[in-house]
Amino acid sequence: MSLRGKMIKMKMSDGAEIGVYHVDPVGARRGGLVLIQEIFGVTEHIKEMCDKFAAEGYEVLGPALYDREAPGLQASYTPEDIQKAIKIARGEHPFELSIKDTQTCIDALKGKGPVFITGYCYGGSVTWAAACKCEGLAAASGYYGGNIYSMNDWQPRCPTILHFGKKDHGIPMEQVEKIKAAHPDVKVYVYEDAGHGFNSDRRDDFNEEAHKLGMKRTLELFRANGG
Repeated sequence: MSLRGKMIKMKMSDGAEIGVYHVDPVGARRGGLVLIQEIFGVTEHIKEMCDKFAAEGYEVLGPALYDREAPGLQASYTPEDIQKAIKIARGEHPFELSIKDTQTCIDALKGKGPVFITGYCYGGSVTWAAACKCEGLAAASGYYGGNIYSMNDWQPRCPTILHFGKKDHGIPMEQVEKIKAAHPDVKVYVYEDAGHGFNSDRRDDFNEEAHKLGMKRTLELFRANGG
């Protein structure tokens, strides 16, 4: 599958220039979308997801959040690469910077219409944080963010939905239930037969049914909020 977008450079709030995958919408523009990577970087899979949303009418920016620590990172799912990516995500790269970079991308899109956000794994946590802290978002859809529970006392400032796999070994269902209880306005979807990373067709945990349903729900949310 050939990719439609291309990597561009964008200056962030700290003056750093990082790579951002940019793809223009197909057909009439519905809005802008910031799509946040997994811990593995802006991989071919993440670029394909950006292209999928572009095919639905969104101008998409996918920032390479770890470019300061590991320029051009596209980690694989080998144990070595997973450990390298975890080390960046949990130690070397400040989470607060990911929120700031997300805001920069929102700002770049917001003059042209509504702006939405989605993200997976690490990006699911960033999506939640952005929904709570960033300005200019019309709606947010976060997938299996392992750090959402640690931000459970934060309140989204825009309509937000969350997606979790019931068989996710890294995110206990008791945490998901507490997230639900703390945020009655947030629709929390649990996919019965899905594990962590169920949205990625590159992973053993890929669940096509959950992937399609999650995409449908995400697009419905965006369209209900101006996109």
